[in-house]
Amino acid sequence: MKALLLSEYKKLELVEMDVPTPRADEVLIRIHACGICGSDVHGYDGSTGRRIPPIVMGHEAAGVIESVGNTVNDFRVGDRVTFDSTVYCGKCFYCQRGMINLCDAREVIGVSTPSFRRMGAFAEYVTVPARILHRLPEAMPFEDAAMIEAVSVAVHAVSLTPIQANDNAVIVGAGMIGLLTMQATLNAGAKVAIVVDIDDSRLALARELGATHTINSSNIDVQKRILELTNGRGTDVSLECVGTSATVNVAVECVRKGGAVTLVGNVAPKIELGLQSVVTRQIRLQGSCASSGEYPECIALMASGKIQVTPLISAVSPLEQGAEWFERLYARETGILKVVLQP
Repeated sequence: MKALLLSEYKKLELVEMDVPTPRADEVLIRIHACGICGSDVHGYDGSTGRRIPPIVMGHEAAGVIESVGNTVNDFRVGDRVTFDSTVYCGKCFYCQRGMINLCDAREVIGVSTPSFRRMGAFAEYVTVPARILHRLPEAMPFEDAAMIEAVSVAVHAVSLTPIQANDNAVIVGAGMIGLLTMQATLNAGAKVAIVVDIDDSRLALARELGATHTINSSNIDVQKRILELTNGRGTDVSLECVGTSATVNVAVECVRKGGAVTLVGNVAPKIELGLQSVVTRQIRLQGSCASSGEYPECIALMASGKIQVTPLISAVSPLEQGAEWFERLYARETGILKVVLQP
């Protein structure tokens, strides 16, 4: 089979590999679409330590089941499916409490670390445990289905955020996750969704997708503008989707006293935080990691049109062009949100 192999850092090669054989509890999927995640781009140069070569990356994927292991009973050859990026054990303290994203033995498809290696979906075929599979509606294009993993990150973050009907919310960051989080926030009942970013084109897209207000933080005083929009109080909640000191502090300073901040972005491993502002204004900080069983909800939201993903897909290209797209994404070429590869 064809596969896009990270043979060494910043070097992707289209290679021939053996088609993997599913274990008893696994299925073999013929991949029809696989999105390039920001975490893949960050791991491309070795900076995250989670894409140790050689590795086939890719965990945002959808396809058709080609064969099943001998203990798999719930899925059949020909089923249209996607899969969770997280491989959880189902047995540990956290899995038993439904917190599968915090599994003690958690592994991730398309990721390699010193403790595990899971070949991913930038290939014609991939094997995954049947327990992480989800069926797709017949009418859902595979390219859209490859976005479900990203949608699940947004929906999970919103599920952890105490949003009440008619609340005001600010979303810091209008990248892929930020734009999905904005849509999920409105679906959760927020009346006002204010999106903050430094890219006017992304802010324009946010408005097209339902943002009630947008703020370009490079030329507008964000805190002042948000106070104007919220009767001088600040928003009820904020969701931070970048992960730097500057953006986290924007999220903190924009919420009202007693408000809540959900931290989704994870670019910088450490940040500086305005602790006094958090403590004296009794701000709740909530971290959000990946997703935890939200796939069926996400599929329903997408199928109903309540969360739109098609406008976020910048390009759909053959796997053979994968190395070129990685270089463009790594160079932070403007105007690109999501690239989906087709093996």
